[in-house]
Amino acid sequence: MLDKSSKIYIAGHNGLVGSAIWNNLEQRGYKNLVGRSHKELDLLDPAAVKAFFDEEEPDAVVLAAAHVGGIMANLQYRADFIYENLQIQQNVIGESFRHGVKKLLFLGSTCIYPRMACQPMAEDALLTSELEYTNEPYAIAKIAGLKMCESFSIQYGCNYVAVMPTNLYGPNDNFHLENSHVLPAMIRKVYLAKCLNEKDWDAVRKDLDLRPVNGVCGSNTDDEILAELKKFGITPESVTLWGTGKPMREFLWSEDMADASVHVLLNVDFKDTYPEGCKEIRNCHINVGTGLEVTIREVAEKVVDTIGFKGLLLWDDTKPDGTPRKLTDVTKLHSLGWHHTVDIDDGVARLYEWYRKGICINHQTI
Repeated sequence: MLDKSSKIYIAGHNGLVGSAIWNNLEQRGYKNLVGRSHKELDLLDPAAVKAFFDEEEPDAVVLAAAHVGGIMANLQYRADFIYENLQIQQNVIGESFRHGVKKLLFLGSTCIYPRMACQPMAEDALLTSELEYTNEPYAIAKIAGLKMCESFSIQYGCNYVAVMPTNLYGPNDNFHLENSHVLPAMIRKVYLAKCLNEKDWDAVRKDLDLRPVNGVCGSNTDDEILAELKKFGITPESVTLWGTGKPMREFLWSEDMADASVHVLLNVDFKDTYPEGCKEIRNCHINVGTGLEVTIREVAEKVVDTIGFKGLLLWDDTKPDGTPRKLTDVTKLHSLGWHHTVDIDDGVARLYEWYRKGICINHQTI
């Protein structure tokens, strides 16, 4: 058990999940937290990672750093996704072992499961059939990471536990129109379309000043802005999203994910992740989700209603849908004493409020 004075290194502490885990630990009274930005520590550099561990000697590690993105990014940057994630994991897990870290929590993703896995997906579904093509490189990297945790724990008696969250969203999310996950991308697209529809160019320019799109920012002309946003399906009359809208998805609020992660970090050991007396120890990772799902179309309609966009919601069915369903079986998580608290309706409203507030606050300093 980690006490309040334990030094905990959170790799990726500025990201969606890492920042939420940091805040959750602080709220619980854990103040000896260590984080480094990408500029301060390149996790792809093994020498830099070794030097960091030599200097800090953390008691515990939360590996939340990863190269992530949505379906478009996964398709276009396949080599980056597999190489960078494998390298980050190799460096951080390797140095954690060499420095005798007492506890390591590895964060993966439910995209590790086969494309046509039985629903809901239990941990035992891992490696039972082929993966979804669009995110195969990322999934393989995350499978390697959880198997590293499993293997080090089995061979060397380490206490490394892996959690696999479902689709995440929440404060500090990435709203990049190309590289973000599905829900934050939807929110930004619908928000910008609403502003265009209402001819609120001041709001459009504030948004683009904070998050330029391919170099286009608030200082560009109206026509330049309209042309760039149209490439992403954003116009004054409509928003066009990828696929058919039919796939089912499960969404988990990032602060719920953080609470589940900290619960596992503080209360669950590797020996708790598989049946006692098991001859072949495998699939020791823990699904983290809600056990509830909605279609992509349903969640998009929730976003449109929440934001108040009066235009059309269109679908480009020439683009891939991705995995048809990705519902997690959270039986193991529930048996370990944790349940989610934020449902999708409340979560969409919270994320939109956070997004709008961020534009207003940051624009004051631009």
